[in-house]
Amino acid sequence: MTNPTALVNIRVQTLVVIISCLLFGIKLLAYFLTESVAVLTDALESTVNVVTGFTGLYSLKIAARPRDENHPYGHGKVELISASFEGILILVAGLIIIYEAIANLLHPHALRDLDYGIALILITAIANYVLGWHCLRIGKKNHSVALQASGKHLQTDTWSTLGIVVGLVLIQWTQLSWIDSMVAILFGILVIVEGAKIIRQTIAGIMDEADMDLLQEVIRVLNTSKPDNWIDLHNLRIIKYGAILHLDCHLTVPWYFNVNQAHDEVDHLDRIIRAHFPRSLEMFVHIDGCVPPVSCRVCPVANCAVRQKPFENRLEWTFENLTLNQKHGLPDSPEEQHGQRTGNN
Repeated sequence: MTNPTALVNIRVQTLVVIISCLLFGIKLLAYFLTESVAVLTDALESTVNVVTGFTGLYSLKIAARPRDENHPYGHGKVELISASFEGILILVAGLIIIYEAIANLLHPHALRDLDYGIALILITAIANYVLGWHCLRIGKKNHSVALQASGKHLQTDTWSTLGIVVGLVLIQWTQLSWIDSMVAILFGILVIVEGAKIIRQTIAGIMDEADMDLLQEVIRVLNTSKPDNWIDLHNLRIIKYGAILHLDCHLTVPWYFNVNQAHDEVDHLDRIIRAHFPRSLEMFVHIDGCVPPVSCRVCPVANCAVRQKPFENRLEWTFENLTLNQKHGLPDSPEEQHGQRTGNN
């Protein structure tokens, strides 16, 4: 069964498709009225809105499917493919815009009915901004890469459209037709930059690049919430599959804990993470037993009957030591090296 969050994403993307088609029609009408190459470039970019709108809708429907034996982590990464496709189309649209603008600069033609063109294009700018804001808000809330890519694209389209409106006003005021081409070139460059940013973001997701902001926030939560029984945590990794967050780590607890006690600590960790990151979450936690006397130096467990060295200082968890596959993030001592050789790490 499709979860409610996925259904919300699909409804928003459906709205994007419908409105994008309507705005594309309005921009074509504005071009036929004005014969402005700047307006034509805006219409060309809107074809990207339409195509990527349908692509994004299809990807969200696939991403909403439940996991199966062929896709044990779900289908969420298809959103990254959709966003990559959108970024590529935006780049192509930017190149076409610049080509058409240069061609018009070399072979200019007279413009007409600029009043109607300005009014129509201004309407599309306002509509795109509101729709883009809505996509970004829902996309961030539901952790949808596809919706966020659509929102950024629509808002970029808004600024380029407003720039074109300014250019048309200047042309009407100065009667300098070359301004039409210069405005188109300027915003063609901006479109290319935005497309490159979207592609960069999606490549990072496909390659499972570490989300530094998310990792730092997780580390902050763990540092402020860790109980004494959590002697150490290391080999921390976070991967995002669409709206699903996967967290892996090794948690070190006192070596004398039985299975139930160790499992209670894992449940405690799960509750803390879910409380601060209310999204679909999967956790895979490997339990390590502490290695006296090395662990004793950083272990705050009070009244430990098997302590071999006095407690020195609670280890502050940082990005550097939490992401290492090494207990305590401390230089190896002979005892710790022995623990690693015997497979305790």
